[in-house]
Amino acid sequence: MKKIFTAIVLLVLTKGGFAQNGPEPYYGFRLGLTAHPTIGWVKPETGKSNGVNLGFSYGLIGDFNFTENYSFSTGLTITTINGKSTEINPSPYHDAAANPNPTAYDLKYMLQYVEIPLTLKLKTEKIANARWYGQFGLSNDFNIGARQDVALAGKNVVKDISIKKDINFYRAGLIIGGGLEYDVARSTSITMGLTYNNGFTDISDDKGRSVRNHYLGINFGVFF
Repeated sequence: MKKIFTAIVLLVLTKGGFAQNGPEPYYGFRLGLTAHPTIGWVKPETGKSNGVNLGFSYGLIGDFNFTENYSFSTGLTITTINGKSTEINPSPYHDAAANPNPTAYDLKYMLQYVEIPLTLKLKTEKIANARWYGQFGLSNDFNIGARQDVALAGKNVVKDISIKKDINFYRAGLIIGGGLEYDVARSTSITMGLTYNNGFTDISDDKGRSVRNHYLGINFGVFF
């Protein structure tokens, strides 16, 4: 009996040692903060893109880890997407009655959204304290601010005018990205990566033209 009791005690201690020293599961929900720049541009159907502009994104990020290597990733951020374009006869700036000829205007879009991404994150096995990940999914954006600069032949037509009524409230985009998560403590990790957000819905409420915007996010975040 004494030998059996000793064997049971040793077995329990051995299991306890493996549980303490073994790998920790990545299950459950992780919440974090993010703040990073965005590089945005717009692409009109009639006209051309005219360079990129910097914006900014900040807010909450969250991962629902349903296995060690797969997560449903979402968030709630305030995201600015800026960009420039050259467009032909854009409304309401062009007066077709006064000037019937095709006229190119330089436009700068300064748009702000509440962004709620719905993505799947695929992670590698842990290498030292780091994991690589890839991310793919849908961006859901709701416009909360829209301003614009307009120039014609190098001269300002309007400056920093509100165009919120001319911008569609909802914007959808396709997200693809990747990066690195690095553990700095037992339950804390930092994340770095790149995200390409390809807008595929028209942002302009003007039925006479179609404009889409896109951005590249240089991601930084901390999970707690």
